[in-house]
Amino acid sequence: MRNEIELQVIIEDYLKGNLSESEAKAFEELRINDPSVDHKVVTHKVFLDAMGDYAATLDLKSRMDQIHADIDVAALSRELGPHPSKIVNMWRKNKAAIAVAASFIFLASVTVYSIKQNTKQIGDVQLVSRQLAKMSSVQNNLIRKLNNGAAAQKSAKPANYGGTGFALTANGYICTNLHVVDGADSVYVQNSKGESFKVSIPFRDPQYDLAILKIEDEGFKSLSNLPYKIRNNNIGMGEQVYTLGFPKDDAVFGEGYVSSKTGHNGDTTQYQVSILVNPGNSGGPLLDNQGNVIGVVSAKEDQVDGATFAIKSKYVQEALRSIADDSLGRKIPFNKRKSLQGLSRTKQIEKMQDYVFMIKVYK
Repeated sequence: MRNEIELQVIIEDYLKGNLSESEAKAFEELRINDPSVDHKVVTHKVFLDAMGDYAATLDLKSRMDQIHADIDVAALSRELGPHPSKIVNMWRKNKAAIAVAASFIFLASVTVYSIKQNTKQIGDVQLVSRQLAKMSSVQNNLIRKLNNGAAAQKSAKPANYGGTGFALTANGYICTNLHVVDGADSVYVQNSKGESFKVSIPFRDPQYDLAILKIEDEGFKSLSNLPYKIRNNNIGMGEQVYTLGFPKDDAVFGEGYVSSKTGHNGDTTQYQVSILVNPGNSGGPLLDNQGNVIGVVSAKEDQVDGATFAIKSKYVQEALRSIADDSLGRKIPFNKRKSLQGLSRTKQIEKMQDYVFMIKVYK
């Protein structure tokens, strides 16, 4: 407990610039090497920013209350009255003061609105899971019928939520976002052939918003060796990337570039990428030009088109290490020859489609 308190004190001093240059440099190295410390720094910064905005809001409210208290509303009402001539005379005598007061009220309103927008820590970032149950009847008609025997009968009703997942192993382990499947009564995945399989959720990581699913359906046949690898090293700004996901009933391709090596509010566990995504893209793979998985699409900026966030792939690797080796198989059968490398984007997508799944969640 004492060490935890001391760490919080150091984090606060670091964020306020109270550490010496050598102390700050050493702490930044600790952030890079210890993701849990980095996560605490990001969380504490969000907390401090929110407290600062709240204090500014209280100060503005206090000033506006004081201005309101200084105005004799009853006297003004009696003086103005209903007669037009009095209103005109009042305007002529006091138009400068009234204009200043109106300007102040307008600026105060804009400031309050801005503070409210900046303090919405969740509202300004949208999780991009797909809420199927609230679609219009026309959109619902686009949803394929689950036609995989007994599995189809169990999941015949429309799904409540949807998202995307991609294969981590040939024997049915699939990665997605935790927010896609959290709270589900049952989860199914659907492949590019329209076949659906029931899955379990053997791993959940709320810290990084990751979940690993396992296909439990006896009708599932193991995949061929995966044509992509999970990239270990960081990707550079400006590098071209692409993703596949299910914002509708068919897979949708999106292409862009890495615009920042950190995510929302400077979160170092994420990339920011310039790709347009929509509800249903959550959990989809983010790949580089060579066909390596470099992240998992998770959210987008509410007010900015094309500002998308993806969890870095190293946290997917950490999640995989939590699964017992005898469950994963002797080794994860990625294709060592990088079968996507050197192919045109069209050919890469053709090979990828068998390994990207639509996720349907029932509650």
